[in-house]
Amino acid sequence: MKKKIATAIVLILCLAFCSCDGTNRRKDSAPINLTVFSQVANYTGIQVGWFADVMLERFNVVLNIIPDTEGTYETRFAAESFGDLVIFGSKGNEYINAVKTGLLYDWEQDDLLNNYGSYIKENMGEALEANRKINADGHIYGMGNNVGGDDGAVADHFYTWDIRWDLYEKLGCPRIDKLDDMIRLFEDMKELEPTDDNGEPSYALSMWPDWDGSMMMYAKALASGYYGYDELEMGLYDPETGEFHGALEKDGPYIEMLGFLNKLYRKGLIDPDSMTQTYIDMAQKMINGGCFFSLFDYAGSNYFNNVAHLSEDKIMLPLLPSEASPAVYEISKYGGQQLWCIGANTHYPELCMEILNWLCTPEGFMTMEYGKQGVNWDYDENGYPYLTEIGLMCVTDGSNPETKDENGYTFNQGQCQINNTTWARDAFNPDSNGATYNWNNWGEETAEPRCKTEADWKEYNSALGVGDYLKHRNYTLIPATTFSNLAKDDEYDIIIAQVSKCIVTYSWKAVYSDTEEEFNKNINEMTERGYAYGYETCLEWTVRNAAARHRVELSEK
Repeated sequence: MKKKIATAIVLILCLAFCSCDGTNRRKDSAPINLTVFSQVANYTGIQVGWFADVMLERFNVVLNIIPDTEGTYETRFAAESFGDLVIFGSKGNEYINAVKTGLLYDWEQDDLLNNYGSYIKENMGEALEANRKINADGHIYGMGNNVGGDDGAVADHFYTWDIRWDLYEKLGCPRIDKLDDMIRLFEDMKELEPTDDNGEPSYALSMWPDWDGSMMMYAKALASGYYGYDELEMGLYDPETGEFHGALEKDGPYIEMLGFLNKLYRKGLIDPDSMTQTYIDMAQKMINGGCFFSLFDYAGSNYFNNVAHLSEDKIMLPLLPSEASPAVYEISKYGGQQLWCIGANTHYPELCMEILNWLCTPEGFMTMEYGKQGVNWDYDENGYPYLTEIGLMCVTDGSNPETKDENGYTFNQGQCQINNTTWARDAFNPDSNGATYNWNNWGEETAEPRCKTEADWKEYNSALGVGDYLKHRNYTLIPATTFSNLAKDDEYDIIIAQVSKCIVTYSWKAVYSDTEEEFNKNINEMTERGYAYGYETCLEWTVRNAAARHRVELSEK
């Protein structure tokens, strides 16, 4: 009996020591390698740079990131091992099948959430319960991204319509109402600046195929950015009416945007490498000043507006066509589509949950977004967040050599390559004095113009900054909802894979058509082959799904 009591005391002391000082204890041992399977990552290999330092210093962890390239999900599913941390691109079949097959860790097993995820449990309870509802067994296996704390809060604009404002000024600021006006504008810009900083040909637009899914990404994004439709499986959903526009709908928004891109291509305004290059290749061209336009700030102004260009009074800023009404997403306390999960076979469930929990704290999220506190960002004496001089350079010119660390990695190279978020950037930061996590809105009313052209842009548009400009233009709200897609059978997955490949392949062919006749031929062939592969089956499911989603959205208003 004495031996049993002594053993029990030792166990209690060990547990107390582990729970109070688990992180410090691990620092005395060799670093732990965690495999991160992320369906939304664009990076392969060991995390490097400043975020790698943060993970090592705080958790004694090295992250090995595996993106979902072709066949990766299927291979890891068959092997019944996704890794330690798992990020799904959506709450769809791949996630549901992983839960059914027992490949994801139950966050309530062994009190994992209570013991190691206290901040998540206390501050993101609705997001956890939203995940519970989509699982047949009623357990929690993850949490959506972009969690918002307040109902009705609206995220920052995703579709910013960045253009070279310095060139626009030189052209006399012509009125831009619709897409055809943009084409004429780009032709004139090309005449003004036919080459980039290195003497290479310049273009209106440079794209990349990395993110194509059921459709060509840039075409469907243009439909969202112009009409306010939301992507839904193999088409576009109108949040105001519930109407669904299939990808193969004749004269529908998707084919319309393919036509717009083809017009640009035939005028020599599309980067000819777009179909074969990577996102990184595109980013480098933007850094070199090779493009006049980007639908997204992260692929446009964030790269172009570097120190060198600003010193020359060159800058990319939004110019929204007057007839456009971009999709803007309501941030939700239920979280978004991209899911944070833990692999069922991990040897380190507690450590994985500790990391996720920290990334959900204000300190963790601010660090993941902007770098190290005290170096890149901090709070002033009134508790208001601000970026340091180097921090501002990192978020506006993160590829600049001046942002390199002691190992030679720039800020962008050292960013968290998992490529997922916990909080929405436009959620309120409880550690601040009421500010959000979005640096673009920190002191926007007092921010000094970075160059004369930006000052001209502010005066011309009567805008304090980009956020102020966009929120006072037309936009279409995509409401937050608890809706989850209807169930699909295994046969559907096979059909949609075939149809998707057909649509993506012929979409690029259509964009690269040398004549209008060739464009129409490729569209017709895409339609015929798509239907032959089973597009009608996909359409029937998605129409029902859109109707069900609209019913839920109406009920939640």
